[in-house]
Amino acid sequence: MTGFISKCALRTAALTLAIAATGATVASAADKITIIVGGMEKQIYLPAVLTQQLGYFKDQGLDVELLNSRAGVEAENELLAGAVQGVVGFYDHTVDLQSKGKYIQSIVQFSQAPGEVELVSAKHPEIKSPADFKGATLGVTGLGSSTDFLTQYLAVRGGLKPGDYTLLPVGAGNTFIAAVKQDQIQAGMTTEPTIAKLLKTGEASILVDMRTPEKTKEALGGDYPAASFYVQSSWLEGHKDEAQKLANAFVKTMKFIATHSAEEIADKMPKDYYAGNRDLYVQGLAGGKAMFTPDGRMPADGPPTVLKVLSTFSKSLQGKQIDLSKTYTTEFVDAAK
Repeated sequence: MTGFISKCALRTAALTLAIAATGATVASAADKITIIVGGMEKQIYLPAVLTQQLGYFKDQGLDVELLNSRAGVEAENELLAGAVQGVVGFYDHTVDLQSKGKYIQSIVQFSQAPGEVELVSAKHPEIKSPADFKGATLGVTGLGSSTDFLTQYLAVRGGLKPGDYTLLPVGAGNTFIAAVKQDQIQAGMTTEPTIAKLLKTGEASILVDMRTPEKTKEALGGDYPAASFYVQSSWLEGHKDEAQKLANAFVKTMKFIATHSAEEIADKMPKDYYAGNRDLYVQGLAGGKAMFTPDGRMPADGPPTVLKVLSTFSKSLQGKQIDLSKTYTTEFVDAAK
């Protein structure tokens, strides 16, 4: 996939940034903003690549490099290691990390629904609800990822306990599809365009749909702000000008998505993102476009819903007081041109 960078390269980038911070003459490295995306091929994170394709970063005078990772938890780790300045990933990581004493903030909210679906393999028709996960192996993008969080929540709501099921990190796209075909997983959580491909072949069916705000409220009890752009709070304090320019670019993209059809949006994306089938890509985008916010704003009831969901199963949140006001800010979206 275009834009994939290994962890070795990311560590090298971190070293370069560290050298620049000491005052060495590496002006170009200091000027570049590196953003890692928790799976650039996923439609839930489409705004990142679309912003680049539309030229909105350049319009703001920004030199932005987008890197790809397999799962949101890997992107989060690179941010905490200082290898990148920002992450396009799920907002719920800001809540999870605060419970561990680490502070990151979402500054632009891309979506108000996860855009995820729990699929069940056609080989396992006995799984009719999350209550039937007992004894099953469930696919997630990565352990500690948002698909992990949401899967655990569905299992708890289904009356299960940890140990009743197994979570297996299988990524997305072809690796997820292979895990279904080889019966490594009996069910799993994924996003478009993987969903459309498995539905078309009949190798899986939808168990829980969280691609629209309405369906998300049915599954999770409220809006669930998901895909977002987040940074370390410490970086934000010293880089408000850059943060504002990034917000300007991303907000413009959200307005583009809100005012253009799925086909028009697909036309702007790199062709290799279609995963070999443009029609399926457009179909998936049309079905899930409602997950995106029209202006990058955080839905008012979203953060409490995320905290409720995570608190259902997360031991790290038990007995902790979470200050949701420190997990996101609307300052830059409010000021976006």
